Amino acid sequence: MGDVRGGIEAVFREESGRIVATLIRFSGSFDLAEEALQDAFAVALATWPESGVPDNPAAWITTAARRRILDEIRKQRVRRDKTPEVSVTAPAGFADEDEMPDDRLRLMFTCCHPALNVEAQVGLTLRTLGGLTTTEIARSFLMPEATLAQRLVRAKRKIRDANIPYEVPPLHRLAERLEAVRAVIYLIFNEGYAATRGDGLIRGELCGEAVRLGRVLCDLLPDDAENRGLLALMLLQDSRRQARTGPTGELITLEEQDRSQWDREKIAEAWGLLGADAAAHGRYGIEARIALAHARAAVAADTDWWGIAKLYAQLLENVRTPVVELNRAVAVAMSEGFGAGLAAMDAIAGLDGYYLYHAARADLLRRMGNGGEAAAAYVTALELATNPVERDYLKRRLANVQNVE
Repeated sequence: MGDVRGGIEAVFREESGRIVATLIRFSGSFDLAEEALQDAFAVALATWPESGVPDNPAAWITTAARRRILDEIRKQRVRRDKTPEVSVTAPAGFADEDEMPDDRLRLMFTCCHPALNVEAQVGLTLRTLGGLTTTEIARSFLMPEATLAQRLVRAKRKIRDANIPYEVPPLHRLAERLEAVRAVIYLIFNEGYAATRGDGLIRGELCGEAVRLGRVLCDLLPDDAENRGLLALMLLQDSRRQARTGPTGELITLEEQDRSQWDREKIAEAWGLLGADAAAHGRYGIEARIALAHARAAVAADTDWWGIAKLYAQLLENVRTPVVELNRAVAVAMSEGFGAGLAAMDAIAGLDGYYLYHAARADLLRRMGNGGEAAAAYVTALELATNPVERDYLKRRLANVQNVE
């Protein structure tokens, strides 16, 4: 029984995003698709222990969920006093399937409808296809979970009331959805790179899937420099994966990492992707160049912090967010002095609930020899951090500054 339940839960974790997106296309309703998926998994939990796990569990779940959707549609039509006996068939398949061969990417473009604002597109796609929870998405948007949940409900209602179709546009019209699709892929990567839930710091399957999607996107639209910038950025960050944790899973900061463990093949591939785009002005291209500046330093002391600070200033011209301002403040601290960096951090509004803001302030205060204020900032960061590996790191830092005091 335990093995069967574990298998069902594994299918849910790995396939629910793809299945529910397919069901949304089939039914035209987020709510009906999600309810049908939950019902299908409940049936699986009740029947598979006796009948055995089918050869293709995902297909079984999809078929069961579709039947549930058809039943519900028939019931709704009867309640509306329409013809009781009605034949309901699935909508036609996606257009241009040959042009967009990857199923998951195709569904991302389907969910990122331009009638919604980009935030709603990204949130809905992450929730339904990316497999991220509302909590994880709210964290990436730096907003309360309840606020995000309300926005997702409103977005679903708009899709329903406006009769927005679920279809993939032809290649020449993908541009209007491309920004949201890139944001979805990168946020999936970020959740894998610094996991919100689970016992580990990294969720490697999410990082790997995001990189794979980035490659498919580059193959699909090879002339788009921002697609290459996104893939290069993810490869550069992922190149550090082995060095980011120690023998017992403890967090190791970028400054302290053993750079011989960095994946030089990924770094070289990213460098090649940037190539002539080294002067690109798009968000992902600039962030990739920042990551490349770190990768090119043989040791932490060789890092070109002046150049990185300039790149962040350039990035702020494109993406003025509090997190980018925080990252620039760190670069200012390392290039112009800790006091200048701390002043830049203290001028940022909107990050009181962001644990990395308080952790960064604590680090600068520690370097400046102000143990008391550093300890207070570490305590605040600890109250906000959710990942156990990151919390352990903050506890160690807090203990160190308290011992010094």
